[in-house]
Amino acid sequence: MLRMWRNILIIKEVKIINITLYTTNCPKCKILKQKLNDKNITYDICEDIDIMISKRIMSAPVLEVNGELMNYLNAVDWVKGI
Repeated sequence: MLRMWRNILIIKEVKIINITLYTTNCPKCKILKQKLNDKNITYDICEDIDIMISKRIMSAPVLEVNGELMNYLNAVDWVKGI
C-alpha cells in the first residue's frame, strides 16, 4: 500500500498469507472458525477427509498457515496474536 503524507512516500509492507482450516465441523472447529471470522481473517476451508489423511492430519481442527500445520491450541494462540 502506498500513500503520500506531507510529500513523503510511505510504503506499508503487505504480507500474503495462505490459510486453510481443515475441519469436520466439530465444536472446536466451529470455535476456531468463529475466532478467525471475528478477526476478519480470510481463509479456505477443507472438509475432505482424504486430503486431511494425505497431510497426516488425524484430528480436527487444524489450521495451515503458509504450509505450517497447527493444532487447535496453537491455532487459537496464533489468531490471538494477530
